[in-house]
Amino acid sequence: MQTQALIIEDDKDLAAAISDYMELEGVEFDFAFNGAAGLNLALENRYDIILLDISMPKMDGLTVCQQLREKGISTPVLMLTARDTLEDKIKGFNAGSDDYLVKPFAMEELTVRIKALVRRTQGTVNKLKVGDLSIDIDKHQVQRGGEAINLPPACWKMLVCLMQNSPNVVSKAELERYVWDDEQPESDSLKVHLFKLRKLIDKPFPHPLIHTVHGVGIVIKEQDEIKEQE
Repeated sequence: MQTQALIIEDDKDLAAAISDYMELEGVEFDFAFNGAAGLNLALENRYDIILLDISMPKMDGLTVCQQLREKGISTPVLMLTARDTLEDKIKGFNAGSDDYLVKPFAMEELTVRIKALVRRTQGTVNKLKVGDLSIDIDKHQVQRGGEAINLPPACWKMLVCLMQNSPNVVSKAELERYVWDDEQPESDSLKVHLFKLRKLIDKPFPHPLIHTVHGVGIVIKEQDEIKEQE
């Protein structure tokens, strides 16, 4: 599943290096090269994680983080900084950061920390709803229009992935990775299970929620949202 990230870092070479490395890990970055621009992006868009330098022009990272928390933005923040004293780390955590990584750092460690923060945050969202369809991840329950729906394991994973990303489109390659991890599925597996999912989620009801965006992927959203975008 694609991770949407924001990096607020005035060192453009470092920001580019992080983006190039993390692209292979399924992380897609937006960039801001000063604190004020980063704050605006973080307030205007939804991200899975924010990488934030402390020493920056226009607004330092501590202020950016503090203002995000004051405005109710709970996106996990990983601070990247050359300051390695205990006092500096305490200031970062007090400002609302979730983790702290001292420069220079290994890209492998950055990868592990990003994945851990994203996984921890996503795990707290247990109930998801699109239109009259709702799922409870902890209880493994699906309901549409008040009716319980039983899904086979692959269809359940597919639905969770689509619901977590709604209203964004999920590519077929992303769906395959989410459902089967690194195991290569049979050539028609995704098509077969998607057909089953549509049959269980959409067919008994008056309007579909699962839509194919040709050449892009699959999305789950209400029909009115589709029409608004056309």
